[in-house]
Parts: sequence; C-alpha cells; structure tokens
Amino acid sequence: MSTASSSTLPWPSGAPAALHWGREGAGGGVSWMLRRCGAVDGRHLLAAHAVLCALALGLASLWWPSGAAVVLPLVWFELMVLGVALWAWARRAADRECIALAGDRLTVECIHGRHVDRVEFQSAWVRVEPEHGEGSLIELSGQGRRVTVGRYLLPVQRPRLAEELRTALRRRHPGAAKPASK
Repeated sequence: MSTASSSTLPWPSGAPAALHWGREGAGGGVSWMLRRCGAVDGRHLLAAHAVLCALALGLASLWWPSGAAVVLPLVWFELMVLGVALWAWARRAADRECIALAGDRLTVECIHGRHVDRVEFQSAWVRVEPEHGEGSLIELSGQGRRVTVGRYLLPVQRPRLAEELRTALRRRHPGAAKPASK
C-alpha cells in the first residue's frame, strides 16, 4: 500500500531548505495559515470609513446653509452605499485556509465568509498532488476525502507549499513511501 506523499507529480520534488509558509509549534506540530493578500483588515477599513464619513458630512453641512439642500442627502446616500460595499469586501478579506499537522492528524480548515469546511486526515495516508497540473491548486486526499488548498498563493508558489507539506508528512512518518519516479 502507498502511504504519505506517494504520487507521481509534475512538480519538482526537492525538499525546501526551510519552511516558507509553515510555522513549527509546540509538540512538533506544524501549521500553515494562507490568507488573501491585503494590508487592510476590518478595523482599519472601519476607521477609514469613519474618517471619510466625518469629512464628507462636514463638507456637505457647510453647503447646507447656502441653499444647496440636496447635497447632504446625496452625501448620506453615497456614504451608505460605500459602507455596504466595504462591508461586503471586508467579509471576504478574512477568508483563509488553515492547515495543521499535529500528532497523527492533518487538519484542513477552509474559511470562506461565514462558511467553514473542516477536513481531518490520518497523516500517514495523505496524498499531496496537483489538482489538474503544474501550478494548479494542491489536492490533499486520503480515506475517501479530498480538499484543495492554495487559493491564496500565486500558481508559481503552490509547488513550494506542496513540497513543504510533503516534507512535513515524511518527517512525521519516516517509513512512508518515497514519490514514485517514471
């Protein structure tokens, strides 16, 4: 039987010198947190919107006494539309994939908005391979379950994550089969 990380892959199989995305934790566990690219989180977005609201409403209220009565309602409407758009964007900005290898379990959580998919594998039986080909999403499979990860990485970065996962699984199970060669 084939065990951890045995597969024929179009990706290079050289082990990385060090973990690039993975973080080693207490007890020898390793975890990966893959997030959307973006420097602004929800609190910063809320603060920026509050400043923009104060500035826009302050300027609109200056025009109110001079007879431009329509300016203030239009500014309120624009700020509400902008607030809804920022809220929708902020909900998706927190999307992430969490992969944790601890003990004999590999746990994958994919968080998309309010929806959380959680899959657990026995780490000795996990296969790490590209979903469709080079640069595609990484498919983790085992025990009749499968999940794809790597959505928040560039296609050229996915092979390195796959190799990190394979290396961590091999370290956990040194007797596991090596990747097959053609």
